Amino acid sequence: MKTSKKNYAIYILVFSCFAVLLFVWLTFGPHGLLDLCKMQKEKEKSVILMEELKERNKELTAEIRRLKGDPRYLESVARKELGLVRENEVVYRFKKDSNESGRGSGEKDKE
Repeated sequence: MKTSKKNYAIYILVFSCFAVLLFVWLTFGPHGLLDLCKMQKEKEKSVILMEELKERNKELTAEIRRLKGDPRYLESVARKELGLVRENEVVYRFKKDSNESGRGSGEKDKE
C-alpha cells in the first residue's frame, strides 16, 4: 500500500512539473502569450497609422485635383510656397523687430 501512495505522489509531482513547464513555455516561449500581446499592440498601431495615411492620401489626391483643375488655386500656391509675383507687381519687404524674430532682448540686428 505504501508503494502505491509513493507512486501516486511521484505521478502527481511529475504531472505538476510538466504542467508548470508547459505554462511557462506557453506564456514566455516563442509565439507565446506575451509575444501575442506585443503583436496585437503593434497591429493596433499599424491600423491607426494606416488610417492616418489613407486620410492623408485622400487630402493629397484632392489637392492634386485642385492644382490640375483650378488655375487660381495653383497661382495662390505658387505665390505662397515659391514667392512668385505677377508682372508689374511690387513686393515690399519689412524688417522685423528683434523681439519678433525670436532673439533675446539683449541682441541687436547686425546687417
